[in-house]
Amino acid sequence: MYVWMMLSFQDSYSYLSLLMNFFYDFVMMILIMIMIFILYFILWIFKNMMIDMMILHNQLVEIIWTIFPMLILIFMALPSLKILYMFEELVNPFLTIKVLGHQWYWSYEYSDFYNIYFDSYMLNFNNNELFNNRLLDVDNYLVLPMKMNIRLLISSMDVIHSWALPVLMVKVDSVPGRINQIIFNSLFSGLIYGQCSEICGMNHSFMPIVVEVVNFKNFFNWLNLIK
Repeated sequence: MYVWMMLSFQDSYSYLSLLMNFFYDFVMMILIMIMIFILYFILWIFKNMMIDMMILHNQLVEIIWTIFPMLILIFMALPSLKILYMFEELVNPFLTIKVLGHQWYWSYEYSDFYNIYFDSYMLNFNNNELFNNRLLDVDNYLVLPMKMNIRLLISSMDVIHSWALPVLMVKVDSVPGRINQIIFNSLFSGLIYGQCSEICGMNHSFMPIVVEVVNFKNFFNWLNLIK
């Protein structure tokens, strides 16, 4: 019931991350209950192998095990569909960023501010650098403001890529000749790591994504510094 209350509480991108986390917990509880139920019956059958061995069918049991899973799926699908529609809802974004996939790096364009454009390449791993994460760090971060609706326009210059940030529940295909868009909102600041999630060639695993979420003041200071 708590998940349903949260789903109807606020239809805003600011709460999508929280709603998705609650939905994950909700589904996990259902799965745990199903697994406990199945394990109980498996153990019960192992310990009672000679009970009801002559019964061939039971119409009531067959009706129950057909209808009950269907009800569980409906119970899980309703909040899931609502969250999906909330992700697709179009609002006036605070910032629009163009993302282009290349073999094998990403390009970002802040067309709303000074026409800022830069490429983001993976850094070579160096054990002497304390915060250098192997295959994850890049030379130029995508800097975004916190608690604001951000729209990404994503496309590709060569093959199909996939711009994915699991922490923000973002995964959008980068398709040549097509522009896909998504709107999201980060409720926390910090570095967020992701990678291309499409097998786009031999260097597929060498085009990571790093997003740095900061507050308003630091974001505008960064814009003035990089312009």
